[in-house]
Amino acid sequence: MASRPQPTRVRKLPDERRAEILRTAARIALEEGLERITLRRVADELGVRPGLIGHYFPAADTLVAEAFTDAATRERDTLLPADEEGLAPIDRLARFLVRLADGTYLDLSRLWLNARHLSRFKEGLREAVGAQETVTRTALTALIEAGVVAGEFDTDDALGAALHILVTVDGLGSYANADADIDVRLDHPALDDMAITTAEHELGLGRGTLRARL
Repeated sequence: MASRPQPTRVRKLPDERRAEILRTAARIALEEGLERITLRRVADELGVRPGLIGHYFPAADTLVAEAFTDAATRERDTLLPADEEGLAPIDRLARFLVRLADGTYLDLSRLWLNARHLSRFKEGLREAVGAQETVTRTALTALIEAGVVAGEFDTDDALGAALHILVTVDGLGSYANADADIDVRLDHPALDDMAITTAEHELGLGRGTLRARL
């Protein structure tokens, strides 16, 4: 019997291979945690040798930091998608906060919680976390400023309002790993829309205004 011909391995372009490695590492980060990212684990996922991953990322810590950046960027782009830039600022803010509140982005909350903890020990990750915080803070501040100009928001401190909102979001995210079946406080209705009501308070909006925009 003739032997079956072996499939020809397609050699990917360096940029394509690097992007594939990052996407795989980012998926592992979101689903299982940054600690699970190793050169061998990513290689196993892609069906290649660890040496190939090491060629693009000689240090595992570099891969971890860039995987976090990739995952955080992709998730933020779905929270504040470019195709909604033509909407009124109040509608963009409403969609952003409701998406965060509905539980869809629980893995993202866990990723940020995970990254902030590990960044105590990994300088590259600490820098990546700081950079992503800056991007998100800047984007939200710009959105609020646009809403003030449009007469939709009432605040003389757009950055301060953005910080209030983001600190509330981060505070809620700190419970991402908690079990509501064990701690009944996590089922309290006050938590459901806390970031939304914080935004409404900071921006001079009536309670329920943002959800009513959807």
